[in-house]
Amino acid sequence: MSKYLVTGGAGYIGSVVARRLLETGHRVTVLDNLSTGFRESVPADAEFTEGDIRDAAKWVDGSYDGVLHFAACSQVGESVAKPEKYWDNNVGGTMALLAAVRAARVRTLVFSSTAAVYGEPVRTPVAESDPTAPTSPYGASKLAVDHMLTGEAAAHGLAAVSLRYFNVAGAYRGLGERHDPETHLIPLLLDVALGRRAAISVYGDDYPTPDGTCVRDYIHVADLADAHLLALGAATPGGHLICNLGNGSGFSVREVVDAVRRITGHPVPETAAPRRPGDPAVLVASAVAARERLGWEPRRTGLDEIVTDAWEFARARRA
Repeated sequence: MSKYLVTGGAGYIGSVVARRLLETGHRVTVLDNLSTGFRESVPADAEFTEGDIRDAAKWVDGSYDGVLHFAACSQVGESVAKPEKYWDNNVGGTMALLAAVRAARVRTLVFSSTAAVYGEPVRTPVAESDPTAPTSPYGASKLAVDHMLTGEAAAHGLAAVSLRYFNVAGAYRGLGERHDPETHLIPLLLDVALGRRAAISVYGDDYPTPDGTCVRDYIHVADLADAHLLALGAATPGGHLICNLGNGSGFSVREVVDAVRRITGHPVPETAAPRRPGDPAVLVASAVAARERLGWEPRRTGLDEIVTDAWEFARARRA
């Protein structure tokens, strides 16, 4: 049995990873300042410390076998309006965390990175070797941490893995998306089905795709969590492994809207809106590296399963 620190473990993805670690027999401590996370999302069997990663030296000690790092600000629009917040927390906070990890001689770190590091993709599916040119301070801050981990691994022997997510969705055992403001398509659609908003805006219907709407790669949060557990075993001292996480195929906005209508039984009114600047027509991951290096294979790849799990979580929250 190993002991892991999960930073940001009261948030959507961090809480599911903490739950999966516990289910596989590990001990878990969650560190979260609850600025965007929820205390009730921390699994009951995990230890909980309310604190900030910028004060990581107070919390990290040599009893941990590794750290899984999710404590980041993650709203693209907010990062454009308040870039200083993202440099302070995402970069400065991670620097403090790495200093604490180094001092405590914790040897492994798995980092929650993002497809936003690629910016406008030069091809699809997107591979880890493709150019990185983030178009927001959020993406830039995550890329900065990826570079930090490469240097930390080479200089100090850290075993590091960065997992670059595409579109994460679904729910797992009562844990699902709870963002304020909400910007992701599936929970926004479910808000319409629940009567919390009147309609969904479809941004552009004239893209060069089969139905004219954008295509995105959706991954179930439970599959994503399993990749983190595999990453702990794949991490190599002195190395920094970078893997995209996605299904390798995409669903259009129209397909997602139709799936929500089918599963919820709600008509889900929609309004046409202009294209958003910077929205690529297709954004799909090449997950070959994750399959080959981690031994990872997503199992919940159907859109209906992803939407059904998210719908059950959304209804339970309303009850």
